[in-house]
Amino acid sequence: MYLWLKLAHIFFVISWFAGLFYLPRIYVNLAQVNPQTESAEYTRLLGMAQRLYKFMSPLGILAVICGFVIPFVTGWWSMGWVHGKAALGILLIGYQHICRAHLHRFEQHACRHSHKFYRVFNEVPVLLMIGALYLVVFKPF
Repeated sequence: MYLWLKLAHIFFVISWFAGLFYLPRIYVNLAQVNPQTESAEYTRLLGMAQRLYKFMSPLGILAVICGFVIPFVTGWWSMGWVHGKAALGILLIGYQHICRAHLHRFEQHACRHSHKFYRVFNEVPVLLMIGALYLVVFKPF
């Protein structure tokens, strides 16, 4: 059972992260287009962002579910690194909700940030992923 859960968790995490990495890249491009012009480019990018968000959300839910079930199956809940990884997973859920808030602002033509902000914002899931990988590989506590 553990190996099947691990396989599913890795698959869903990879798929979810593809969305977490690409959605803010779309925001970089959206922030460079004037929304007041109602251009085809803005409409196309906004549609891409909306569809990507809807696609990646179930993948994130499944990644989190598998990630929380694995420690029950293996008996790892007593290990500190699992709590750290769970905390990073919760932060990633929060990051996705922040992405949704930014998407809503783009839909309302009320973006308050520059493309430079979104370039930095795009790096947050990279740092969280590095932290999770460190905990899983090295199990420091």
